[in-house]
Amino acid sequence: MQNLRIAILAAFPAFLAAQPYDVVVHGGRVLDPESGLDGIRSVAITGRKIAAISEGRLRGKIEIDAAGLVVSPGFIDLHSHGQTPENYHLKAMDGVTTALELEIGVSPVGEWYALRAGKSLIHYGASSGHLPARMAVMKDTGVLVPRDTAMNRLASADEQKAILAAVEKGLDEGALGMGLGLTYTPTATATEVLDLFYLMGKWKRPVFVHVRSTAITSPGIIESLQEMIADAAISGAPLHIVHINSSALRRTAEALRMIESARARGLDITTEAYPYIAGATALESAQFEPGWQERKGLTYSDLMWAATGERLTAESFARYRKQGGLVILFSNTEEMVHKAVLHPLSMIASDGIMENGKGHPRAAGTYALILGRYVREEKSLSLMDAIRKCSLMPAQRLEAMSPQMRQKGRLKPGADADIAVFDPARVIDRSTYQQPAQYSEGFRYVLVEGTMVVRNGKLQEGVLPGQGIRAR
Repeated sequence: MQNLRIAILAAFPAFLAAQPYDVVVHGGRVLDPESGLDGIRSVAITGRKIAAISEGRLRGKIEIDAAGLVVSPGFIDLHSHGQTPENYHLKAMDGVTTALELEIGVSPVGEWYALRAGKSLIHYGASSGHLPARMAVMKDTGVLVPRDTAMNRLASADEQKAILAAVEKGLDEGALGMGLGLTYTPTATATEVLDLFYLMGKWKRPVFVHVRSTAITSPGIIESLQEMIADAAISGAPLHIVHINSSALRRTAEALRMIESARARGLDITTEAYPYIAGATALESAQFEPGWQERKGLTYSDLMWAATGERLTAESFARYRKQGGLVILFSNTEEMVHKAVLHPLSMIASDGIMENGKGHPRAAGTYALILGRYVREEKSLSLMDAIRKCSLMPAQRLEAMSPQMRQKGRLKPGADADIAVFDPARVIDRSTYQQPAQYSEGFRYVLVEGTMVVRNGKLQEGVLPGQGIRAR
């Protein structure tokens, strides 16, 4: 019996090599951040799953020569406001296989998922949004964020109950937590917010929060983080602080220390960053209520109107604020951005949105920028750490409530075949503040559950393999 077992094991590599898999990516440098694998391997795919990873050559109906290329898990963007085909194309060309709208969220959740079913290039998903629920209940006229009633007045007791009910309905429909954009709802009271945290503690799903204030004056980031950490501790709700670099600005190191300390005391709290000194938001939002210059330490010329690329003046600020639209804020420093991106707790998320070719370059180039600048040019981040921040860490943030995410962010047999294959010597972002809708370079192949959505560096037409990612 022992001799038979030895003979079977000895023959197993030859058995693997003889299998005609659907797709084989062979000869690439395979990096799996979960196991630490970093070596030349062949990756075989059957259907939507990784079937085998081998040091030997495997046979496939379709074979991809990845010699000289890196094979990694597809990237998972937790913070992608752009949920349209235009945005999904940019994401795929940046190595992203899953793009999620978690900061603002959506409402109604079920309808949002239904609109994308069978029509998406990459995977999609969303949180149940406090902002859209509050806007609907309070009859605000804003689009993505409030611009009047939900921003300017307190919610009544009945309105708060209706908002809570809408958020919970979204959770029941599979939302991946709750989106909470407190900087856009300054009239949301501490009690209203704590009740939302109690709800999330019951459901055991994360709160994805844009904290109340990014002001350099008090109350600012420290007080805002204290409120969120306290609410998480009181309620037991998991907590995720979005874009810590653009929330904390010059106080990024202090904010990261607070998150570290909260985690050390057992709180389930995580954070993310994007690698740009400029942020972007809606000019009509509460962030630009009178006194914004003093609160933010900015002036008109620090703002750029995304639609035209012009720097603002007092006159154009007033005109565009009345109109409403996306403005880019040059508010941070490279030093603070580096502190956030390089910190071991920070995962990478874009906070991106593109509309008809206009927007912030982070919508198109976040992940290539990390690989091209931070890994190759600066050598400030190892390739394995960069891939971990872009794939495994986001998957781990969600996997406790979403079984789908337990099979993403990894390269191993049985995992979903969400794979990015890129040239480490050439990968780089091409999007700029003036021309943001430029595809990244260097991603040769991107597969979404085994289907090539990028092949030989080009988007593929007529393929829509993206699936809705939900909590269960």
